[in-house]
Amino acid sequence: MEQRTTSSIAEQNAFRRTRNNLGERIIERMITVIGSFAVVLIFLILLFVLREALPLLMGTFSHPPTSQSATNATTNSTDLSLKPEIYNPDVILNEQQAPEEFLPEVYNPDVSVPTTIKSDNAGKVAKQEEEGITLANILGTIWQPVSTAPKFGIMPLVIGTAKTTFVAILIGAPLGILAALYAVFFAPNRLREVIKPMVEILAGFPSVVIGFFCLLYVGSALQRLFGFDFRLNAFVGGIGLAIAVIPIVFTITEDALSAVPKSLLEASLAMGATQWESAYKVMLPAAFPGVFAAVLLGIGRAFGETMIALMASGNAAMVSASIGDPVRTFSATIGAEMGEVIWGSAHYSILFFLGVLLFIVSFTLNAITELFVKERLAKKLQGG
Repeated sequence: MEQRTTSSIAEQNAFRRTRNNLGERIIERMITVIGSFAVVLIFLILLFVLREALPLLMGTFSHPPTSQSATNATTNSTDLSLKPEIYNPDVILNEQQAPEEFLPEVYNPDVSVPTTIKSDNAGKVAKQEEEGITLANILGTIWQPVSTAPKFGIMPLVIGTAKTTFVAILIGAPLGILAALYAVFFAPNRLREVIKPMVEILAGFPSVVIGFFCLLYVGSALQRLFGFDFRLNAFVGGIGLAIAVIPIVFTITEDALSAVPKSLLEASLAMGATQWESAYKVMLPAAFPGVFAAVLLGIGRAFGETMIALMASGNAAMVSASIGDPVRTFSATIGAEMGEVIWGSAHYSILFFLGVLLFIVSFTLNAITELFVKERLAKKLQGG
């Protein structure tokens, strides 16, 4: 009887182990499939962006389309169904038959544009159309994609993105780091339990809400305070981006400071240092790799933000060194113009080219954070 009981218990245990092993294998397979799907999805998105920007990256610089070829292509591809529909072809409405309120208003009929000016402008437009999208055009200082002679100079976008990102990090990084220091080393336990969730809730705020807040209140307040010529400018946009950057810097810095061994803090206090000296001169340098990673990720967040930059920075492509002038960023340009661009046009391709630049910058920042900060700086600062 005892042998039967023992054998039945062994069989039950074996069955449970088999069932547990089967469940673990299923969970492992599911995790593997989900992880692989995420990697493939990211690769497909990158492939799509590169494919749409490929006409600009590969052939446009060396073989730009001419105005004559573009005209011929347009003429040959015209569809008869796209012609305007005439509802009553027997009625012809001319200037004599039209009511006076529908006639075009002539302000000064005695003044006419000289033919020399018309011919000069036509020659300039034809010359720019023949040049196409050259490297000099892309590196120019004028962003005017919708015109008879479009200009795709990205330098105003580069300067605008750099100014708003600089202001955001200059304001958001110190505030996030100091808030993390206070939460870890100085705040009471109850207050610490309130600060961290509140900051993390701020990270979940929709960016359009932050942009709307800056658009309505921050811009007007700063214009009255500093006397800016423009209500929406790079400084207002940078403050809005700083609001989005602070939660990222705070969360990562707080985790890095909490990971530092408490023995360092206790040894510093035992040597006679104050709480502030111990936190600032001992614990913060020990957590510097994580703090630096937080700042880099904050830069990536500010660099790629769309709605805040679109709503709060003035959205004007200007080349200026002043933070009081309106700016336009890469992501704001893509968000504002992608919905109205003609598919397959040069404007369409260059917007995806801006997306490629955004990806390169974001990937570089994340690679530096992963490789340089976590490995090299950690070994150097921690005596490895």
